[in-house]
Amino acid sequence: MLFLNVIVSTTTLLAYLLPFLAPRWFAFLSVLTLFLPFLLIVNLLFFLFWFIQLKKFIFVSGITLLLGITFINKFYNLQETILPKEESDFTVMSYNVRLFNKFKWYSKANIPQQIAQFVSEKNPDILCVQEYSELEKTRFSTYPYKQVFKEGKNIIVGNAIFSKYKIINKGKISFPGSSNNVVFADILKEKDTLRLYSMHLQSIKISTDIEDEAIEKMDESKSKYIYKRLSNAFKKQQEQAELIKKHYRACPYKKIVCGDLNNSAFSYVYRAVKETMQDTFETNGSGFGKTYNFKYYPARIDYILVDKTMLVKQFDTFNDFYNSDHFPLLARLNLKHRR
Repeated sequence: MLFLNVIVSTTTLLAYLLPFLAPRWFAFLSVLTLFLPFLLIVNLLFFLFWFIQLKKFIFVSGITLLLGITFINKFYNLQETILPKEESDFTVMSYNVRLFNKFKWYSKANIPQQIAQFVSEKNPDILCVQEYSELEKTRFSTYPYKQVFKEGKNIIVGNAIFSKYKIINKGKISFPGSSNNVVFADILKEKDTLRLYSMHLQSIKISTDIEDEAIEKMDESKSKYIYKRLSNAFKKQQEQAELIKKHYRACPYKKIVCGDLNNSAFSYVYRAVKETMQDTFETNGSGFGKTYNFKYYPARIDYILVDKTMLVKQFDTFNDFYNSDHFPLLARLNLKHRR
């Protein structure tokens, strides 16, 4: 048991370094970031195992967990924080809608209308939509200002920002060799100008509906294929993250970054995009913060990141709204300097 504990702890410590190691050079290690939550749980089980037996070996996983305390908060938030509402608050929603079920991935009826109704009920002041498809019944006509960009050959995929506040400037960032992209808009909120980004980074293309039988039949060749696909996706994500970072470092305004990074909060890509911004889940979320409907894993790959000077007053992930392979996120913010 001690030998296994040392192996797990050593692997976990190696995973702690991965946000600082570029996938371009360490693609074979970057895949390990997907398993860090599992490693943290196993370390906790070892810690409890030695604690029950009053063994000194408790320090092996104890020190490992202590060194990774900041990673635990990215994986699971113990207590949700909700601050009182004020008139100056505003809300931002981010949602990957999977083309509003354009290709009938789900058998449910009226998905476009259900999504439109959900958005209407939550009534966010700013709405960021990834994998946008301009269907007739989902145009979000209540928003007077918008920035929409769509591209692709066989499948047209878009990114969109809808706003109740005036958009005074807008644009896009295209990624070389990819149909993924970013749109941005400069939004006038009272006397402040905010830069909103809605992004969708390279997909790792892992299905949400893997069945038990499929996993049992997973042989070595299929495992290698998936591993290679993940590695290549992470390399592309690094290139895309660097383009985004270069773009918004030149931005003079407070930033809000929304979207689907297709990578975990333990990754190099997340760290590169986030920089000094706040992750609204870490600040005010609760539970696992699952944003992707993957059967065996509480994946958090969608984010709302905000300028460090903003006050995050509430954050919600709507895990009971099954109309896409992603779940919608909603943050309530205030432009006051956070205390």
